[in-house]
Amino acid sequence: QVQLVESGGGLVQAGGSLRLSCVASGTFFRSIDTMDWYRQAPGKERELVASVSSGTITNYADSVKGRFVISMDSAKNTVYLQMNSLKPEDTAVYYCNTKVYRSRYGLRTGDFWGQGTQVTISS
Repeated sequence: QVQLVESGGGLVQAGGSLRLSCVASGTFFRSIDTMDWYRQAPGKERELVASVSSGTITNYADSVKGRFVISMDSAKNTVYLQMNSLKPEDTAVYYCNTKVYRSRYGLRTGDFWGQGTQVTISS
């Protein structure tokens, strides 16, 4: 099992920045291999925002490309989402999700989610 805990959400004005963090842990957990950030706005489906795999391969939704940066600190088992030039349409609950991780038994797959952190952007 893997536990994910997000933090860093809040209320900021349009044009501002926030940095979200997602810390991974678990009994047999050793390190992150892939991590995704999703978001879900009221009345909308959950959407994939950014992904990082093998520590360096990143992908972004078109709506955040050039504004958001996903990064991984392997030593801290933490993935960050730096969000710049925020817009009101970025308002949502943001979730981190991992499907591939390393345990003491090797590479493992699963589907683990954090509890979410609220991001609200005022116009």
